[in-house]
Amino acid sequence: MIIVTVLVIAFVVLFPDFYIYSTFLNQCSLAVRLLWWLPLAFMICLILSQAFGIGYSFPLRAFFLMLTCVVLPKFLFAVVSALGKLLGAFSPTAFTVGNVVAALVAVLSLGCFLYGAVWGWKRISLTDKTIAFEQLPPSFDGYKIVQLSDLHVGTYGTDAAYFKKMVDMVNAQQPDLVVFTGDIVNSDPKELDPFMHVFSELRAKDGVLSVIGNHDYCTYAVGTKPADHVRMLQDIIDRETGFGWKVLLNENRIIKRGNDSIAIVGVENVGRPPFPSKGDLKKAQEGLNDGVFKVLLSHDPTHWRRETLPDTEIPLQLSGHTHAMQFKVFGWSPSSLTYTEWGGLYESDGQKLFISTGGGGNVPFRFGAWPEVAVLTLKCAQ
Repeated sequence: MIIVTVLVIAFVVLFPDFYIYSTFLNQCSLAVRLLWWLPLAFMICLILSQAFGIGYSFPLRAFFLMLTCVVLPKFLFAVVSALGKLLGAFSPTAFTVGNVVAALVAVLSLGCFLYGAVWGWKRISLTDKTIAFEQLPPSFDGYKIVQLSDLHVGTYGTDAAYFKKMVDMVNAQQPDLVVFTGDIVNSDPKELDPFMHVFSELRAKDGVLSVIGNHDYCTYAVGTKPADHVRMLQDIIDRETGFGWKVLLNENRIIKRGNDSIAIVGVENVGRPPFPSKGDLKKAQEGLNDGVFKVLLSHDPTHWRRETLPDTEIPLQLSGHTHAMQFKVFGWSPSSLTYTEWGGLYESDGQKLFISTGGGGNVPFRFGAWPEVAVLTLKCAQ
């Protein structure tokens, strides 16, 4: 899969440069031809800097910005232009028309990508979803859970105002419970330094519960060793505890309303390689009565089909992780090519999964899949 992904990216990056050069620029001056290859040379430098561990944030952001705002518009132009060139064998005007259409497609895509890179990644949206269950205890009818996920605070530098706005949106909902489903950082607990006071302001009647995501193990930090990862994960847990949050590490918490109760079950990340898999769902449910209504917090949504559905009767799982690849148009996201379930509400034989597309991102870009605050209201089915 990794080799296929690399080959696809290489094709997307290289094809437009060679096509446009050979079709339109090969008769231009030497200076113009040399300048044409500068963006590609810059991207190669960014790739090499990542490969040799020179920095993390800037090379990754710069590469993604180049990919979205330079490479992809060029790729779309080249594909449409090449199609027009092929059709030119049957119609003498096809190539000219194809180039005009190609230019319009490139400009439109550039506008979308620029919007996502400048404004879209900070355009917080509120998702309001009511989820009904036959087995929900009556006292929890109307119980409001606000879910946050995948904040990746390191991408936002020191922009505390962004997360202050998000926290205020959550508090305005007057939730019964706030849950965070993992990936609070990109690679280092120090990313949280500018935001310690902000996340401490989250409020809910039954508090804030969180679980660990794959990034929170800090295995992506450059120049670190396994012992560093253990220390850095503990630092993140300590910081979240300092916010007043309860981090569920393969454990559960009972919430009571009168004589009724529900259980919030939290597991560490459960994922396929290269993602860490340290979750223990059996351990997380220890001490719970068989009939108690359970809400599972599990960062990776693939856990639902791999264990939750076949091995349990847990009515609701809340996950994140996918980000909807931070891009969605007309209800479609490239995440659908990788994940069976990638965003929103899913159901199978009465068991349900809600996937937040996240409030932040690994890179400063979002289009369509805007940063999300999910308000989930539990209802008793009629």
